[in-house]
Amino acid sequence: MQNPDEPRAVGPIRPRSLAEGLERGNLFAEACPSREVLRHVTSRWGVLVLVALLRKTHRFSELRRKINGVSEKMLAQTLQWLESDGLVLRVSYPVVPPHVEYSLTPLGQEVGLRVEDLADWIEGNLPRMMEARSERVVVGAAESAGVAG
Repeated sequence: MQNPDEPRAVGPIRPRSLAEGLERGNLFAEACPSREVLRHVTSRWGVLVLVALLRKTHRFSELRRKINGVSEKMLAQTLQWLESDGLVLRVSYPVVPPHVEYSLTPLGQEVGLRVEDLADWIEGNLPRMMEARSERVVVGAAESAGVAG
């Protein structure tokens, strides 16, 4: 069995057995439940919640302040999705006013580290991507001027 941390060998793709397919899932299949988890984890707010909770437990209001721009409704919905996927742990203390804390489960820690790597890659490469965007705008403007002229 291949170590999942090692790069895959290039060559013909071996068809998976039915048992392997059911165990692993298939992101390319429309009805596969892994797509819903992928949507939750990779949504704009999902990534930011996972990264925010990686190193510290937060209350709802702390998360909302940390993740600038997220509405109360979207943060609540994102936390519910991630909790239902087994990635976020919600602990409610029976006090007045209510005190609720959010942290990552061990599974949430695993995926949080992976999306943090993605977020770090984006931040590190942002200047290159912004340059590519501006070049595309310049080329698009030049093409428009040539067509109009």
